[in-house]
Amino acid sequence: MINTLLMTGGATGGNPMGQFIPLILIIVVFYFFMIRPQLKKSKDQKKFRENIAKGDKIVTIGGIHAKIVEVQEKTFIIEVEGGHKLKIEKSAVSMDSSSLIGSDPK
Repeated sequence: MINTLLMTGGATGGNPMGQFIPLILIIVVFYFFMIRPQLKKSKDQKKFRENIAKGDKIVTIGGIHAKIVEVQEKTFIIEVEGGHKLKIEKSAVSMDSSSLIGSDPK
């Protein structure tokens, strides 16, 4: 009796949805721990970049510290040390590093 159950894999015509429950649980966990936080972070970064104004101090993704001189539709003109001006894409501004500028302990 036990040998026949082991050879057939224990499948006795049970509920086929029972086989999909672990897969559905994995997808739900993946969504809540991976996809949803990434979408929220992306949304926050977009909102941050839209609210940058002239005179704000920023840090680019490449690590350049600068001050916004002019805001255009898709780009910023920034001023770096020495009075040099650069034109950068809005997507090149780092939200995480920019928040550190205001919290300088000096």
